[in-house]
Amino acid sequence: MSKKSRSRGAAASGDDHEDLARPPPLQAVLLADSFTLKFRPITLERPKVLLPLVHMPMIEYTLTWLESAGVDEAFVFCCAHSHQVKEYLDKSGWAGKAGAGSMAVTAVESHDAISAGDALRVIYERGGILGDFVLISGDTISNMSLKDALQEHMDRKKKDPLAVMTMILKHSKPSILTHQTRLGNDEIVMAIDPETKELLYYEDRADNSHLYVTIDKDILTNNSTLQLHNDMEDCYIDICSPEVLSLFTDNFDYQHLRRHFVKGLLVDDIMGYKIYTHELRSGYAARIDNFRSYDTVSKDVIQRWTYPMVPDVISNRDCSESRLHRQGIYKASDVTLSHSAQIGANSVVGSATSIGDHCKILNSVIGEDCKIGKNVLINGSYIWDNVIIEDGCKVSNSLVCDGVHLKAGAIVEPGCVLSFNVEVGKNVVVPAHSKVSLLPQPSNEDSDEELEYADTNSGVTESPPFSSMRSNGDQATVPSEEDESETSKIGTCGVVGYIWASGDTGILEDWRQSIAPIPKEKLEELQHAVSEDDGSEDESNNPTLPDKDDFSDIAVEDDDPFSKFEKEVEETFQRALGGGVNRDNLILEINGLRLAYSLQHADCAGAVFYSVMKSALVAAQSTNDTLLKTTAEALGKWKDLLRNYTKTVDEEMEILLKFEEMCQETTKEFSPLFSKILPYLYNEDVVSEDAIMRWAEEKEHADESDKVFVKQSEAFIQWLKEAEEEDDEEEE
Repeated sequence: MSKKSRSRGAAASGDDHEDLARPPPLQAVLLADSFTLKFRPITLERPKVLLPLVHMPMIEYTLTWLESAGVDEAFVFCCAHSHQVKEYLDKSGWAGKAGAGSMAVTAVESHDAISAGDALRVIYERGGILGDFVLISGDTISNMSLKDALQEHMDRKKKDPLAVMTMILKHSKPSILTHQTRLGNDEIVMAIDPETKELLYYEDRADNSHLYVTIDKDILTNNSTLQLHNDMEDCYIDICSPEVLSLFTDNFDYQHLRRHFVKGLLVDDIMGYKIYTHELRSGYAARIDNFRSYDTVSKDVIQRWTYPMVPDVISNRDCSESRLHRQGIYKASDVTLSHSAQIGANSVVGSATSIGDHCKILNSVIGEDCKIGKNVLINGSYIWDNVIIEDGCKVSNSLVCDGVHLKAGAIVEPGCVLSFNVEVGKNVVVPAHSKVSLLPQPSNEDSDEELEYADTNSGVTESPPFSSMRSNGDQATVPSEEDESETSKIGTCGVVGYIWASGDTGILEDWRQSIAPIPKEKLEELQHAVSEDDGSEDESNNPTLPDKDDFSDIAVEDDDPFSKFEKEVEETFQRALGGGVNRDNLILEINGLRLAYSLQHADCAGAVFYSVMKSALVAAQSTNDTLLKTTAEALGKWKDLLRNYTKTVDEEMEILLKFEEMCQETTKEFSPLFSKILPYLYNEDVVSEDAIMRWAEEKEHADESDKVFVKQSEAFIQWLKEAEEEDDEEEE
């Protein structure tokens, strides 16, 4: 037990009646083992909770949230790779942390546990849990407040001692075709009492092929009303009474938290224990259960839904901090970026990484110390640390672990997972959904998905070497059976690693939980199956497929959500100009678009400014004088709209950065007028003196090519400086 909990216990045992009345500290049990197979082969070498999520280990997000939510003491249960988890807790400063306002963290180690049930039995035997506690998995990301859920749990316990657990849920509508949530999980069916919020029925393996569920008639008999949900996501954050631990100890059949424990209590008429729910209505909570949810939660972090757990706030102590730029781009200060390289919206580039000429990084996360050559395209992918990607490579919607080396011309197709230190040879094409590892595939994987870390020495399958890759050329290179049987793990195409066989495709198909978007062909197949079940070929009764823009085979340029958002804002603004949208409703429509695209307030500032300036350009004639006049008129007319999106200096900075971009790329007609339009923006209170001065200061260390408009505006900037100095002198 930590010093913090011992000191509290000593105080409680004293004679002071106030200390006796003091409630026990709020504690948490964090499971650092996921007890599933879904992140293999990666988790054979590193525990899942230490896998990077936008540059930070998953467990760092979980611990940071627990501390911010008021947890006093956390027990981190670790089994496989426990030495790595304990080393991380020590190195990162979490272990033993017990200062004022901080959370004490204690590692609980066991090498025998093979399930969550075993883990909780170990926690019970070790002691230390003094009262109600938060139960959470170390792969859960949240910024929610625990206050309301805790209060509900405590109030229920006072009225009913049998209320032993409160589960945190959130609304999440599954796809009508795939029956999956955006996190890649199958839909869960729950029955909940609408008044008390008691959980009455829970099924996470519903048979969607028959489109019905079977509920015990006693549930219907004993409850006058209930709500049946298939639109709720289980956050795997629970508030538990101490009785939960003793229940696991009394019943060794309880292994899985939901499948065994929750469902077991719901049908147990003898003990009478009850489970309640709390719906999360504000804040964020999601568990990274598979590769698709890894992708989804990463995007949520980048788009700041998890604030303050975002890259520029929570950062690795050993590297340069990431800085947020416009369009959701995060970049460390020591990144080496070629002038001709392009980093698209919602991308992150880590410390000491270099990116060569004519590269495109779109919707991707690049780790630290990576070396990316020339003419490389990385789209929708996650590149971890110390990765080398040579010239001409393409990586699409895949995950590339530490130390991987892609040689010139290699192509990694969507859905691939390249584990640690794999090498892909020159011009080799890695087929979609391939999993490659230097470690051969264990032969005793558990189909019940309860053993993430089965003993890797217990035997391996006859995993073929990675010799059946095709070359990125005219001819495929598939070896004969004789060649393949004599090949070492260095394949004939020069790829170092073993192909891992997919799981039972009848249960888990590659596309369902992959980083890659669901293929168009699969969606069409599912739609056809639905129409056959309905017995109708009438298209009006069938689910509508997403537009072509939603699929992975679209052009790269169309995959940028900010570009789509900007285009829709411009179209909305044009309707307002033509009288099709009432000016009072214009802000509401733009705000709706922002929420639909999950963008920031600053993104609206840039998009609205672009639309206003484009309207001035359209209205202008050929001369600069006319353009300056129409711009002044447009800014005067729409200044209130612009001010609505420039409440902070950062948002005002977005206006200036957007104006620079327009002058350099899309509307170069404004380029010679930058220094004349800047005073208009200042006079109309669209941008403040602070924003202009900060913009100029940030350009001081930029390349000469980035200083064009600062130099053009030197006279105005100097005037602002002198005016500020005069004001300071007058105040003195």
